[in-house]
Amino acid sequence: MKQVIIVRTDLKLPKGKMAAQVAHASLEAVMRSSKDKVRLWQLHGAKKVVLKAADEKELLDLQRKAKLEGLVAAIITDAGLTVVEAGTMTCLGIGPDKEELVDRVTGHLKMM
Repeated sequence: MKQVIIVRTDLKLPKGKMAAQVAHASLEAVMRSSKDKVRLWQLHGAKKVVLKAADEKELLDLQRKAKLEGLVAAIITDAGLTVVEAGTMTCLGIGPDKEELVDRVTGHLKMM
C-alpha cells in the first residue's frame, strides 16, 4: 500500500509552499479514500512518495489515468494568497491503494 503526491515542477514552488501543497494533496486523497484502504495503509507504515510532473497537462493526464485504474486522485488548486494565482493546480494526490496499481500510473515518474 502506498500513496503518491505529484508536484508540478514548472511552478518552481518555494520549499515551504511545496510542502504545504503536498500536505493538502495527501490529506485530500486520504479523506476521499475508503476507511478500509486507509486503515490497511496505516498498518503498513503509511508509505508516501513525492514525484515530479512537468506541468498542468501532465498532472491532468495522470489524474485521468489514475481514475481509469479506479484510484482516488485528488487535484489541489491553490487559493492564490501567496505564491501562485488563485485556481492554479499544484499537486495531485493518488491513493492510498495497492502499490502495483499506483505504479501502473506513476511508476515512470522521478522523485522530487
